[in-house]
Amino acid sequence: MERLGTGIGWRPEIADAVERMPGIDWVEAVAENVCPGHLPESLLRLRERGVTVVPHGVSLGLGGADRPDESRLTALAERAEALGSPLVTEHIAFVRAGGPLTASPRLEAGHLLPVPRTRDALDVLCENIRIAQAALPVPLAVENIAALIAWPGEEMTEGQFLYDLADRTGVRLLIDVANLHTNHVNRGENPAEALADLPLEAIAYVHVAGGFERDGVWHDSHAHPVPRPVLDILTDLASRVSPPGVLLERDENFPEPAELEGELAAIREALAKGSGAAGQPTRSAAGLTSDASPAPSVSAPSPARQRLALAQTALLSALVAGTPVPEGFDRVRVGVQARALAGKRADVVAKVAPELPVILGAGYRAAFLGYAHGHPMTDGYRRDALNFAGYLLGADAHAGLPEDSSARAELREWWLERSGSRPRSHRPGVRLARATRRVLLRR
Repeated sequence: MERLGTGIGWRPEIADAVERMPGIDWVEAVAENVCPGHLPESLLRLRERGVTVVPHGVSLGLGGADRPDESRLTALAERAEALGSPLVTEHIAFVRAGGPLTASPRLEAGHLLPVPRTRDALDVLCENIRIAQAALPVPLAVENIAALIAWPGEEMTEGQFLYDLADRTGVRLLIDVANLHTNHVNRGENPAEALADLPLEAIAYVHVAGGFERDGVWHDSHAHPVPRPVLDILTDLASRVSPPGVLLERDENFPEPAELEGELAAIREALAKGSGAAGQPTRSAAGLTSDASPAPSVSAPSPARQRLALAQTALLSALVAGTPVPEGFDRVRVGVQARALAGKRADVVAKVAPELPVILGAGYRAAFLGYAHGHPMTDGYRRDALNFAGYLLGADAHAGLPEDSSARAELREWWLERSGSRPRSHRPGVRLARATRRVLLRR
């Protein structure tokens, strides 16, 4: 594994600043947000300067009960090849549940949810990772995630779970020290104990990010400055191993470039402090052997997959469809997670369909949360936006539309433009009507 150095998460909102930022050795781009045939000019310029670009996937759901989707794996592989990346990364999480394994509707979380640290979940995860490794042209690294909730009946600590995963599959690890801090606050887990259990030689690189605490719950927001406890965990990690790369993540509420540069300086300082405090030479993670496990052949779902599918579907249904909370879960925390998922849905839909908050005005968020309460996401955020608009158009006007009747007409036009097999603007009758309107307006 090559050494990456110090990096930052590339996002379109800060693309210009990242290009001008000194001391950036590499960047990470959300895989689903880049198109191999139309790479952003900023990423192309960074690559020409010798800056490494790593695609970071968020939708594969390797921790889910289903085998990885072939089309998603193909898309991830295409991005790795288009970017000339030395590796790709994903998460140890599930993002959807239901479907054929449970004979129930497919549900999507729109977020990374924790897998239970059980033998069943580990067996399924190992098989899914082997499938992904066989489909990808470069090594895979998987990330530990932050969690608001804990599964009942877990059989391993996070460190033990990750150690067994790396040992059985040869997969590399992306260790997020901010997520270790989140799990410390939310689940009472000791970050030092987790680090002590990790196979440090498997570390591909490290994530550092900020968050905030509210009512005793830490929210891994990626929209706030990196706090001191996260930097302290990074220092602890650096005292145990010399990580090949460290990256600052920021996804929202972007500050001025000088503030981001200050956070990068604090990260470098934390690394240097850890390296200097080490009682013995740190182990380098750069010599990890390549992934060797062959992909398993396709066969009937194992009992472990079926048990995991039922458990994950029951939890996700409670989170997004309002069904009863499965036995053993903290009901308060499940409620916090459910509200967080609905809020994230509202935020992402506002990004993929920015016209909706404009049409609905200040009532957008309340209207969307009312819709989300009884309408789980089943087919991605763009379909969610269409379903939300259709829901409002089919509901009582007081369900979320402003009193102004023009808003309903504007929303209907927006929905019709996007819900058909081809846009209305491309249909001959619509083009003729608009052309006629333009002629009349010129008179």
